[in-house]
Amino acid sequence: MTDRETDAVSDFIELEDVRKVFDVRRKKGFLRRERHEVRAVDGISFTVPRGEIVGYIGPNGAGKSTTIKMLTGILTPSGGRIRVAGIEPSRERTKLAHRIGVVFGQRTTLWWDLPLIDSYKLAHRMYRIPDARFRENLDRCVELLDLADLLAVPVRQLSLGQRMRGDIAAALLHDPEVLYLDEPTIGLDVVSKARVREFLRDLNATAGTTVLLTTHDLQDIEQLCKRVMVIDHGRLMYDGALAGLHEIGESERTLVVDLERELPPLDITGARVLRVEGPRQWLAFPATASAAPLVTEVASSYPLVDLSVREPDIEAVIAKMYADRAELG
Repeated sequence: MTDRETDAVSDFIELEDVRKVFDVRRKKGFLRRERHEVRAVDGISFTVPRGEIVGYIGPNGAGKSTTIKMLTGILTPSGGRIRVAGIEPSRERTKLAHRIGVVFGQRTTLWWDLPLIDSYKLAHRMYRIPDARFRENLDRCVELLDLADLLAVPVRQLSLGQRMRGDIAAALLHDPEVLYLDEPTIGLDVVSKARVREFLRDLNATAGTTVLLTTHDLQDIEQLCKRVMVIDHGRLMYDGALAGLHEIGESERTLVVDLERELPPLDITGARVLRVEGPRQWLAFPATASAAPLVTEVASSYPLVDLSVREPDIEAVIAKMYADRAELG
């Protein structure tokens, strides 16, 4: 049985009691520096089967990016065990590189002063991608991510959203089996976000690519992931369905209603008014509930001009979970 056949019948990503500790020196007094230990990741364990799309979320500084850097071999764990496709990332980083793709929203893998197409040609040679496969993958990425007009543009001249789409394409040219996405929709407009999400769904459906996604945009999670993991203070706090997370955190969505004129607080079944400012009102309703009945009732009962739905703040949901666990503990 080959390595890939073995991987097909086992968990593709495995973490067992993984820890990452950083030693930080802080200034104390005029000449002294005090050594301080920071536990960025503190005993995390989980597995991801081949072909699954998993959301990996949490507040800033929770340990998400540190986890991904250990999964790619950029960082070596301080303790515990990691396997990706049967490979230990920090020991066989070069071997693993041919089987993974990585996109860090805040850092680009593209060559800053070169046209976008030149970065793709470098990846062609670096990964030794067969010519026909390279052309097929490039054409597909260019079409689905709307990159045709950007190929001759130097990367430094691209907007953040354009560069993000370029980075996603670069990460997929060599047919990776797993894709790590760290804030992939940051800086993208609504249309670009929709395009990227559709591209990722298609990639997963047609190629069976395993995806680990970190994001602060809950719509990314809702539209792409059946499973979500929450990390906070380096610890895994939740692993399950998104609906279960909302139930635990008792999170709420907000319906923002603009009326033709100022009215008393609206009386809408299943919602409560948070505040009223002139003709605008904010109504809260459970995140697990559909907005459609509320929208229908508002539109049929009141002089409506416009409305929008705001997703719950994931950091608030996590903070509520953390506070509840602290009370229980």
